[in-house]
Amino acid sequence: MGAHHQGVGRTSELKARNSTARGGGFSLSGHAVGAYGAESLTVPEEPMSFSRRTLLTTLAAAPFASMLSRQAFAAYPDKPIRLIVPFAAGGNADLVARIVAEGMSASLGQPIIVETRAGAGGSLGAAAVATAPADGYTLLTGSNGPLTVNPFVQAKLNYDPLKDFVAVGLANLAPHSIVLHNSVQVKDVAELIALSKQKQITLGTSGVGSASHLTLARFNAQTGANLVHVPYRGGGALIPDVLAGTVSGAMTEVSTLLEHHNQGKVRILAVAWNRRPAKTPDVPTMIEQGVKDFTAASYVGVLAPAKAPPEVVALLEKALVKALADKGTQDKFIASGAELVPPELQTSKGFGDYIRKEFENSKEAAKVAGLKPE
Repeated sequence: MGAHHQGVGRTSELKARNSTARGGGFSLSGHAVGAYGAESLTVPEEPMSFSRRTLLTTLAAAPFASMLSRQAFAAYPDKPIRLIVPFAAGGNADLVARIVAEGMSASLGQPIIVETRAGAGGSLGAAAVATAPADGYTLLTGSNGPLTVNPFVQAKLNYDPLKDFVAVGLANLAPHSIVLHNSVQVKDVAELIALSKQKQITLGTSGVGSASHLTLARFNAQTGANLVHVPYRGGGALIPDVLAGTVSGAMTEVSTLLEHHNQGKVRILAVAWNRRPAKTPDVPTMIEQGVKDFTAASYVGVLAPAKAPPEVVALLEKALVKALADKGTQDKFIASGAELVPPELQTSKGFGDYIRKEFENSKEAAKVAGLKPE
């Protein structure tokens, strides 16, 4: 009986000591970890607490989990990858996505399926990728609208463009342009501005909050023009109406209507860039036509959900850089009227930095244009 009391006393003493050292709970910092030294772990009378058992099991399993994780990365990709375009088919983002998907697929050994999911100026498709599993099998064709414009023109976004994605790389820069139906009889930008003050001139864009919408708002604010905004669900969606004359024209990427310009069905009046694109040497820039320092372009790149494994992002970045270095890919971009992206922006870091810079630029541009979240 005495021995029994001595054992209980010893156990109680150790429990009290451990309770004091723990300070009422378990912590992975300070002296509380030291409280679970060799002595307390070898006392048979004190049952092992759940938190300690969980910790020891986790530590023991960690090497195996790490090994399985490395094996999963080594197998990536072992099935097709989806590349979401948050605009309608036929626009600049869709064009770039299909060119990039073809080049990246060749390196990755798996098909990349381009899927359009239009709506809300690109926000619907972006939100779908932001909430997708971060395993590298769902990617976003990211551009100005959903990443760096919508936060300043849309009151509610179901994602944070700076926190919910990780950049893979920038693929394309497409200068904006004013394109007119042949029924609009003006010879230059000055005449268009004057005409817009006399009668209704409607210009389509890729949607509320799109890059082209912001460019149109900036143009009106800077020149005093009264061009009426008509939003569409992507650049591709506005093409039929521009060709039919349902709208007077469009503020859109050069690539959107370049083929129709070359065929004489519409006319690119001016390009918002600091030089004439190689495929439109006959079209003067807005700067040449008196709109001081006016440049604007849509950027298109590839992104993944924010928690995608770094090893997967690095592999995707490598495949993108290789695709962009291919002469066939470059020729396709140049033929569309786009500008080739500098190598330093083709990387995850470079594109990530570019997005943050454009975010601040768009914030300022929205203020200048008088745009507010709606």
